[in-house]
Amino acid sequence: MQLVELDGLKDALVGIPGVSGLSTEQRKRLTIAVELVTNPSIIFMDEPTSGLDARAAAIVMRAVRNIVDTGRTVVCTIHQPSIDIFEAFDELLLMKSGSEIIYAGALGHRSKNVIEYFEAIPGVPKIKDRYNPATWMLEVTSMEAEQRLSIDFAQIYKESTLFWQTDELVKELCTPAPDAKDLYFPADYAQCAWKQFTTCIWKQFWAYWRSPGYNLVRLSFSFLTALLFGTIYWQQGTKINDQEDLLKIMGGMYGAMLFIGINNCFSVQPFVDVERQVFCREKAARTYSPIVYAFAQVVVELPYTLFQTILYGLITYSVIGFHWSVDKFFWYLFVTLCHFLYFTYYGMLTVAISPNAQVAAVISSAFYSIFNLFSGFLITRPQLPRWWVWYYWICPLAWTLNGLVTSQYGDMRKKISIDGKPQQAIEDFLKDYFGFQRDFLGVVAAVLVIFPIFFALLFSISISRFNFQKR
Repeated sequence: MQLVELDGLKDALVGIPGVSGLSTEQRKRLTIAVELVTNPSIIFMDEPTSGLDARAAAIVMRAVRNIVDTGRTVVCTIHQPSIDIFEAFDELLLMKSGSEIIYAGALGHRSKNVIEYFEAIPGVPKIKDRYNPATWMLEVTSMEAEQRLSIDFAQIYKESTLFWQTDELVKELCTPAPDAKDLYFPADYAQCAWKQFTTCIWKQFWAYWRSPGYNLVRLSFSFLTALLFGTIYWQQGTKINDQEDLLKIMGGMYGAMLFIGINNCFSVQPFVDVERQVFCREKAARTYSPIVYAFAQVVVELPYTLFQTILYGLITYSVIGFHWSVDKFFWYLFVTLCHFLYFTYYGMLTVAISPNAQVAAVISSAFYSIFNLFSGFLITRPQLPRWWVWYYWICPLAWTLNGLVTSQYGDMRKKISIDGKPQQAIEDFLKDYFGFQRDFLGVVAAVLVIFPIFFALLFSISISRFNFQKR
C-alpha cells in the first residue's frame, strides 16, 4: 500500500466506477497493488495513464517508479506521453505500423540516446528546443516521413550497432546457467482448492455485506409482497369450502412466489455482472480456479436467501392462516427456499452467458412466460396436450406449485363443493384436477433440490467458459 501511495486510503471502499469510492487513478494504483501481492519480478501494464489528466497520470507514474526502484522490471505500453512521463522510463521499445521494431534500447538522460539515434539518420529533422521527445519521435518516424525520405526505419535499425548489441544481450540473457533446471509447477494454482474457496467465500461475504442495497431491495420486496398477499388472503388458509376457495388460495400462493422469484432473478443480475468484471481479471492472473469462485458465489447466497425465506414464510403462513403443524410449516419453508434459490441461480446463469446485465435481463424474461404457462396453474397437467406434457415435467414452477399445494392440502379429506359435480375430498380433487398426490411429495422434494443445484452447476460452467472481455 505504501509502495503505490495508498496507505492513507487503506480502509476506503473501492465503490462503483464513476459513482462512488476511489477515483480512476486510485483504482489504477490499487490494481497495480493487487498484482504486487504475489511479489512478481516483472509486471506488464497496458496504458496505465490512459483516461487520466496530467496530475493523475503523474501520480500513477510515480507509483510505477517506486516499484521499479525496488528492483522489479515494469513493461508498459503508453501512448502520447508527456515529457515527464516519457522520461520516467529507462528503456524504450518503439514499433511502427506492422509491429516492426525501429528502436530498442536505453532512453538516456532527457531522452538523449533516442534523440541522437534518430537525428543521426540522414534527412531526419532536429528536435526543437523544449519539444516533447515522444511527440517528435513519432512525427519523424511516421509512415508519411518514411515515404518522404524514402527510407525504412525498421531496416535502418536492423543494420545499426544498437540492434546487434541488443541481439547479443538477448541471446546472453536467454542462455540458461549450466546447473539451471526447467521450471516446474506441481499445481495450476498457488493454493489448494480449499484455501482458494475460503478466500473466495471471505471475499464474497464482504462484497455482499458492503452492498446493502442489493439485499435490502430483495428483503424489502419479500416483506411487502408477503404483507400484500397476506392481507388480501387474510386467514383464508383453512376456510376451504368449495373449488373457488381452493383455487383462490392456490392463486395467492403461486402469485406471491412468482413475483418474488422474478424479483430475485432481476436483483442478482447487476450485482453478479459487476463482480464478474473483477473475476475476469483475477481469472486471467490465475489467482484462483473459476469453479471455486463460482461455488463461493453460489454458497454466499444461501444465508441471505434462507433469511428471506424465513421472513416471507413466517408472515404469509401466519397471516394467510394455513394449518399450524410442524411438518406442514417446514414443508412450506423448504419449498419456498428451493424456489427462491433456483430463481436466484437462474439469474446468475443468465449473466454468465451474457455480455452484460441488460442482455441477461432480456434472456431471463423470455422464459418467465413459458414457466408461467407450463406451471400447471393456468393449464393443469391433465389438460395439457400429450406432446407438451414433457415440458411440464421440466418446468421449475410446476414443481413449486405441486410442493406448496400438496404439502398443505394433499392429505385433507374435507369435502368441498365442485362446480357441476358432487362434493369431493380436497385430496381427491387435487389428484383428479391437478395430478397432485401426497405420496409423490418425496419426489417433488428431490426435484426441488435438483433445480438449484442444476442452475448453480450451469452457472459455474458458464462463468468458467464464457469470456466477454474485449481486452
